[in-house]
Amino acid sequence: MVEGDETRKGQNVRSRVLLVFGGDSSEHEISCLTAGGVLRALDRERFDVTCVGIAKGGRWVVVDEETVTSYAIVDASLPTVDASLPDAVLIRTASGADVARVDGDSLVGRTPIDVAFALLHGPFGEDGTIQGLFEMMGVRYVGAGVLSSAVCQDKGAMKQQFAVHGLPTGPYVIVTDAEWRTDADACLARIGELASPWFVKPARGGSSMGITRVTALDDLPAAIAEARTYDPHVIVEQGIIGAREVECAVLGSLDGPPAASLPGEIDVHTESRFYDFATKYLPDQPVSLVIPADLPDDVIGRVRDLAVRAFVALGCEGLARVDTFVFPNGDVILNELNTMPGFTSTSMYPKLWEAAGVAYTQLVTRLLDLALARSVGLR
Repeated sequence: MVEGDETRKGQNVRSRVLLVFGGDSSEHEISCLTAGGVLRALDRERFDVTCVGIAKGGRWVVVDEETVTSYAIVDASLPTVDASLPDAVLIRTASGADVARVDGDSLVGRTPIDVAFALLHGPFGEDGTIQGLFEMMGVRYVGAGVLSSAVCQDKGAMKQQFAVHGLPTGPYVIVTDAEWRTDADACLARIGELASPWFVKPARGGSSMGITRVTALDDLPAAIAEARTYDPHVIVEQGIIGAREVECAVLGSLDGPPAASLPGEIDVHTESRFYDFATKYLPDQPVSLVIPADLPDDVIGRVRDLAVRAFVALGCEGLARVDTFVFPNGDVILNELNTMPGFTSTSMYPKLWEAAGVAYTQLVTRLLDLALARSVGLR
């Protein structure tokens, strides 16, 4: 319940949730899928909801619940936010914020917001930008704060923070926009010091967008150019040979340390074993999620411990999916941490908690309760 709202104190009323999705990033469609899953799972005895989509290009629009609920993959086609819908406006108030719909010269349907759940993936949403807006608006929100979101979205900054905290990760090279424009040869020389294959990625991308697996130096410029269509800053990671890709879900707590799920494993049934966009999201792909991962107990313990250490070190809140590599000798290193992982009912994060006995609706409720318990302002 929002502090200062005297009309609601002592009443058994539902908390008012602002669901934000879509976004002006390459992961727009995945965000819409996530929003559909979360809305279908929302406990209506606990929460009322207002749905706001961010269309490609950045317009905020009001989307009715029926439309969001219907978001799904149909014939390999992914949903998007309709930019022709009425504009949405977030308004600062004395006790937080309201959301309203623009109708000509008027604002209608003005509704106070208790908590925001931004289901945005990638830049302009998962990267601290919308978190900063919510902070300025005095709105509680699900997930990591401004700094943690920004650091974890930038793979180079994230890996640098792993190193600062003594957390193991694989070899990589950061290629900034300025470096590539002024001395591409020097960048290629640094990359060449890594063992191939190389994975060339947008530094602040996600969902395997713009990623290329490269085995020959001559192919690096084209791969970097592809990554730069998504982000002028690029990271090139040395391929991890012979390791298994194992993921762990971390969930925050109100009164203790964060909890780590049992780990799960992604098993890609192709020769390259490249977990690309189609393999992640489209139906009937050559991939399976093994939950829990078939690992010795001591290795499972290492994965879970490292996941929690990464969550705490990077200042995360609410939720994160921590991706690791597990070697045949039992060593574990970090790949990356996602502060807003895929959150459909079939995504790895909810599936890991489902295997632990936390159903999808319970998980959504837990995250909203964690956000509602947070204070506004600096913390």
